[in-house]
Amino acid sequence: MKNGLNKDDSLKQFEELKRQSLIFEKILDISEDGFLIIDDNEKIININKAYCDFLGLDKEKIIGKPVLDIIKNSKLPQILSTGEIDIDVIHKLVRGQASNNEKYVFVARAPVKNKDNKIIAAVGQVKFSLKTVALAKKLQDLDMQLQYYKKELTRVIGNQYSFENIIGRSNNFLSVKKIGEKASRNDFTVLINGETGTGKEVFAHAIHLASNRRNKPFVKINCAAIPSQLLESELFGYEEGSFTGAKRGGKKGKFEFANGGTIFLDEIGDMPLDMQAKLLRVLQEREIEKIGDYKTIPVDVRVIAATNQDLSKKIKDGSFREDLYYRLNVIQINIPSLKERSDDIELFVNYFLDELNEKYETNVEISAKAKKVLVSYSWPGNVRELRNAIYRAYALVDENIILKSHLPTSLLANSKINMNNHYKFSNRNLETILQEFEKEIILEVLKKNSINRKKTAEELGIHRVTLYKKLEKLNINSESFE
Repeated sequence: MKNGLNKDDSLKQFEELKRQSLIFEKILDISEDGFLIIDDNEKIININKAYCDFLGLDKEKIIGKPVLDIIKNSKLPQILSTGEIDIDVIHKLVRGQASNNEKYVFVARAPVKNKDNKIIAAVGQVKFSLKTVALAKKLQDLDMQLQYYKKELTRVIGNQYSFENIIGRSNNFLSVKKIGEKASRNDFTVLINGETGTGKEVFAHAIHLASNRRNKPFVKINCAAIPSQLLESELFGYEEGSFTGAKRGGKKGKFEFANGGTIFLDEIGDMPLDMQAKLLRVLQEREIEKIGDYKTIPVDVRVIAATNQDLSKKIKDGSFREDLYYRLNVIQINIPSLKERSDDIELFVNYFLDELNEKYETNVEISAKAKKVLVSYSWPGNVRELRNAIYRAYALVDENIILKSHLPTSLLANSKINMNNHYKFSNRNLETILQEFEKEIILEVLKKNSINRKKTAEELGIHRVTLYKKLEKLNINSESFE
């Protein structure tokens, strides 16, 4: 034969290929793992003994059949299309068409390409050993539990932070609430302004949970609580080895964790200028760049920022970027202070008491006088301060009713009711008014502490000797409590 192999050489090569094929099949057959190969028409061209045993079928009845006829949920046809490689993926393997014949296993899948880089087949490996099957089942069960708890957590948080459950009936608060509800219908950036303790984070949560991103992450970061040198890595993440102390494998940033959902940037007014420039780029380009990496990562994140500072003043003094301000301030929400929504104070008092009574199975109420003091107070710490005052009074109560004496002395001293009572005595001089006011406070605290002078002095923040002198000066004695 010219320019080619003779007959004997061809036979030798064929026999050698046949021998190698038999060796390959023997190797596959002694493996505990299952192996299956399909051609580019999705038909099975090879399968080993372990796989046949799992399927309960003879090899002759499997070869040449479409893979989906034998394993109805096989992912090998997808590998032919995508060319992707899967390694140690948990898969629910189903035999035939019976959904009850199933097993959770670890699988690996890969395409087979010719010299022209064309996919001509796909191979799958299934780990059938008892240990790996048990591990795969356990991991799958844990994943199902995780999904359940995630749904439950979303439901619980939704109930807690939904607009329906945000407390408030005053007109100025209801109008702000309506803006928040409208903001949830779109993806525009939101800037929430409000004093400390007014509920800025609650509003951010409510906007997220009312939006079409509700099933995706809500990630918050306090820009004031993280040192400036660490803020970039917290927001954008870093690659392995990018700096001394960097974690092996690198770290994801908050923006990556929030992908598809919402990121809440609290105390945005405290963000350093260099970080403001990087945040502006993220808002413009919708992509981030990790520390130590030169490639960008696209992110789909809704940004809600909050501040208790006047950003327009910070722009004037050069500590906040004007261009970033306008990027953030597409929708502005100004939450009124508790002082500006005094109609809501009683609602909060009842809410916090109901919460405590349910938690500790009690039936504590509040007296009308104590409630009047709370309503008349200015609450510089807003809802947070009010909650703490109720918690404190609840802890000190003796007979299931909160009295004026259970309230913080600083609150009593600054209550409009107490001050107004003294101002009625216009025919008295200032010293007399202040002495009577001081006497009332000391009597309240003494009553609360069952006339224990040591405890009273400690609570008033004065020395015991000072208290004794005041008792004598203000003519406070046992008859004062009759």
